[in-house]
Amino acid sequence: MTFENLLLERDGAVAIVTLNRPKVLNALNHQTLAELSACMASLKADEGVRAIILTGSGEKSFVAGADINELATQSPVEGQAHARRGQLILDAIEQLGKPVIAAINGFALGGGCELAMACTIRLAADSARFGQPEINLGLMPGYAGSQRLPRLVGKGIAMEMLLTGDMVGAQRAYEIGLVNRVVPAAELMTEARALAQTLAAKAPIAVGFIIDAVNQGLEAPFAVGEYLETSLFGTIASSEDMREGTKAFLDKRKPVWQGK
Repeated sequence: MTFENLLLERDGAVAIVTLNRPKVLNALNHQTLAELSACMASLKADEGVRAIILTGSGEKSFVAGADINELATQSPVEGQAHARRGQLILDAIEQLGKPVIAAINGFALGGGCELAMACTIRLAADSARFGQPEINLGLMPGYAGSQRLPRLVGKGIAMEMLLTGDMVGAQRAYEIGLVNRVVPAAELMTEARALAQTLAAKAPIAVGFIIDAVNQGLEAPFAVGEYLETSLFGTIASSEDMREGTKAFLDKRKPVWQGK
């Protein structure tokens, strides 16, 4: 599969997807979102892929936001369709069932910050900057930034970021829970690849079920989340991977996962 605005690389069970519009700081236009959607759907269906890294081309930007040229002349109906399309694509990434690691190499602003928040785990270069600056254009987030940001950092900090449009640096992003780790920029992809290989070596059914349980449970009452967990636990308890995992533990060897 080839793309105009994405680069796709494979490293064993790890796929590396690079947003590749460096001249516009990897801004998300309609075509890029469509390509990203198609790429992620393909990787979801590929049983040989067990973890994904998402990063940006160049040293300046992960994604600097949506393409303003596409937003400037939209009607209300077009604006709603634009926002919903982006939301659905990011929802699909969040619900992929495979870990998606955002390797944030620079600016993650607007749609870029929203894209990073939809990923399973976020690693940031120490030079990365985060923000939702839509308010400075008389806009608001459209790709669920007003929903994911408070869930990650809390209502108060989210309100401040959304209403001021101010950027925060990588260390501050780590302190407020927006990213999992901050690493030197030169080591970002090495760290991301190592984490991806670690996750790719885990039992794929268990990985997918854990992602589903956390994502769905956060949107439900606690008791509903508990019920979901017990249901998934019951299903996985009859899997070949569970039997392989327990047998390997008793045999003192590494398990060989089949994804069954």
